[in-house]
Amino acid sequence: MKRMIVAAMLLGAPLWAQAPNEPKTTKLVRLQFAEPRAIQNIVSLYGVQITSNEQMKVMALYGRPSEIAAAEAAIKQLDVAPKTLELTVYFVVGGDNPQQMAGAPAAPPDIRDVIAQLKNAFSFKEYRMLDVLTLRTRVGSNAETSGIVSAGSPPKLTQFSIRNSMIGEDGTIRLDHMHAGLRIPLPKEDGKNQYLNTGIDQSVDVKEGQKVVVGRSSLEGPERALFLILMARVVQ
Repeated sequence: MKRMIVAAMLLGAPLWAQAPNEPKTTKLVRLQFAEPRAIQNIVSLYGVQITSNEQMKVMALYGRPSEIAAAEAAIKQLDVAPKTLELTVYFVVGGDNPQQMAGAPAAPPDIRDVIAQLKNAFSFKEYRMLDVLTLRTRVGSNAETSGIVSAGSPPKLTQFSIRNSMIGEDGTIRLDHMHAGLRIPLPKEDGKNQYLNTGIDQSVDVKEGQKVVVGRSSLEGPERALFLILMARVVQ
């Protein structure tokens, strides 16, 4: 409640300080990063009338000079470059059959500490890499990518996608509606391609640079399992 009162006082301060006899004027402000529509309601709280153009990314402010100055100051705080996230999902296979694991690459050094934890928690003897997928996306945007892990026709695919992302005040990165898994081709008598989607679908919270096991699913029976390891970092 105290924070809400302080915020209301800050928003109201420009209106209290205005000179009632100031002549009204117009000023054009060009935005670099923010969309005019996204910040228009907030800027209008400073007493100005706003006309905006989304394609040109400009806002025309109409009001008293003190109101326009306060609105410009607010725009400078809001019109900032969005942060970019780099998200990496490691597809790791655990198993006991040496023949099934033969030929698959070993886990890279940057996740060997997580592999050591998996060995302590599960009974699989070997852990090998199936694929690695990386996404770079702006905070607040959706993104997706995929990879090919078999040379068949149709091939087996890996998938990684998020619907939205945000960074909390404590630095926690939240990924909304994250999906990571496999698309496995299924044979059909008519020869048409059909895929079975497997993996996990959930929202995830992760600290920057932290490596988290976000899911486990069976892989062609109980003898092998697919583990999904996520790492996120802010690159801008």
